[in-house]
Amino acid sequence: MKRSEIVADTAITLLAERGMRGLTHRAVDEAAGLPPGSTSNLARTRAALLELTLSRLTELEMRALALAYESDSFELSDLPGVMAEALHIQLMDRRRTLARYELALEATRRPELRKIYDEAGRGFRDPAVALLTALGSRDPVRHARQLVAFGEGLMFDAIAGAGATPTLDELIEAMRDLLAGMLR
Repeated sequence: MKRSEIVADTAITLLAERGMRGLTHRAVDEAAGLPPGSTSNLARTRAALLELTLSRLTELEMRALALAYESDSFELSDLPGVMAEALHIQLMDRRRTLARYELALEATRRPELRKIYDEAGRGFRDPAVALLTALGSRDPVRHARQLVAFGEGLMFDAIAGAGATPTLDELIEAMRDLLAGMLR
């Protein structure tokens, strides 16, 4: 594993455990077992550390969602299960999802982070547009935004809200209902 991945993965964990205030260069060095100054040598400023962390987080989430986005040969009957599995993976990695929420809020105050965050969001929505287009959506751009927002809402409710974590079967049923409405 590259040092940049170690630093970013440790920063993800710190964001989830301690929030934005608990993420410092020194805390990353200590938690990762790196010599003092290692993180600041890699990411000189806090902004650079946040950007490195968000880039790594996006990479990890894209990898987790690859199955849902990489195939262009889905049948409509396959899609709820595939999308539900991707959402389930996100829900099971609370650390990554909590870190993303921390970064999302920070991006509302940091234009340089907002740019990266928005670009990452397009990386999730654009494949959803293509997938929904291929499946016959009458309004794939709107439906892709709704699909992503639906998944985000379920995750937020399960992780930071008052809801329970849905089972994979519950997620499949929810995706089936949502997609049926979009693609009828």
